[in-house]
This record gives sequence, structure tokens and C-alpha cells, in this order.
Amino acid sequence: MVQQLVAGVHRFRREVFRQQQELFERLAQGQEPQTLFITCSDSRIDPNLITHTDPGDLFVLRNAGNLVPAFGATSGGEVATIEFAVTGLEVRDIVVCGHSHCGAMKGLLHPEYLAEMPAVADWLKHAEATRRIIRAKYSSLRGEELLDVAIEENVLMQIENLQTHPAVAVKLAEGKLKLHAWVYDIASGEVYSFDAASGQFQPLGEVRPAASAPTARLADIYSGDGRFHSADKV
Repeated sequence: MVQQLVAGVHRFRREVFRQQQELFERLAQGQEPQTLFITCSDSRIDPNLITHTDPGDLFVLRNAGNLVPAFGATSGGEVATIEFAVTGLEVRDIVVCGHSHCGAMKGLLHPEYLAEMPAVADWLKHAEATRRIIRAKYSSLRGEELLDVAIEENVLMQIENLQTHPAVAVKLAEGKLKLHAWVYDIASGEVYSFDAASGQFQPLGEVRPAASAPTARLADIYSGDGRFHSADKV
């Protein structure tokens, strides 16, 4: 496998770097990404490939389950990365992108799967609110349907957690930052964005502007105060 990686590096140098050398020379002088893209560590997820963006366009934060610990819950790399992106780089948008068939969410729903992975189980405590929402509201669901709902609810909970971070709260209050909740379907390539008006995830590009007061589920979280931006269009 390492040999494959080495071969890939050589191919990159020959076929990609030379053709885009001007881009990389410019990037060597500094970065100015407009978007913080928070997604899962899953090997099937490639943020630049999904969004068809170039190096330097996205500031990427990845971890198991695309989790955003609430401010004060930990002093780990997630907190520092968010603060640097918002305050240091002054990104204009933050996307939290979950994905189908998420192993972290399977572990959240089935803690027994994590018996031999105590570190993973401990990390998923940051998704405890998601687990409780699923147990309280979706007890009748099973299997893939339950997993899909957990993936969506988890993305929305991370949007909520983002707003506890002081750097994010300040930029939201100033109208200089927008938050976006996405879910990527691996099998279809479709990306869904949360539509506050309907309280559902809709195919990206079909999402309507947020109503002043969402009428469906999650209205208690997104009360029309302007903090959650859902008008994603392509």
C-alpha cells in the first residue's frame, strides 16, 4: 500500500503539480479559504472532490462522526481549529457535513460495537445529545432508517454546538458568518442540505430560504433568529 502512495506522489508531481504550478506557488504565500468544512474521517469522504474545489478553498476539520464538542467540553484540536478558522482566517461559511453509512453513528446507536474501542466510545460522548434525541423521538425506527435519522440529527446538533463557541457567536452576531448543515450520500453522490422551512434535508439547490419560524421538527432549535442559514444553492 505504501508503494501505491509513493507512486501517487510521483504522479502528482508529474501530472498535477506541473500543470498547476502557479496555483501552488500562490498557495505557498498563504491561505485564504472562505469555508470551514467539518466532516467525518471516513476514507470514503473527500471534501474537495465532493465540492469540486481546489487546494486552498477549504479549511477542513475531520474526526470520527464530524463532531463539534460544545465550548468548554474539551480543549482539544477541534476547539482550536474552529477558533483559528473563524478568527484567524475569517472564513465566511461553516459547513458540517455528515454522510450515509457512518460508522461513528452506528457506534453511537450500538455501544456494544465499541467494547474493544474505549477511546472511540469516550469520544462519542460528545454526541450524547444526539443519542438522547434519537431515543426520545425515534424509538419506533430500526436499522438503516434509524441510522439515517441519527446521521441527520447529529449534523444539526453539531450546528447547535458550534454556536456555543465564542468566536462563532461573535461572527454570527455581526452577520459575518453562515452555518450550513449537509449530509452526503455515498452511493448516489447526492448532497442534502437542511431546509429550516420544512424541517427536513433537501437535495442541495432545492432548499428554500429559511422561514421566520420553522414549522416542522427542530423548530425549537432554529427559531428564526437568523443564526442558521439554510438557503444553500448551486
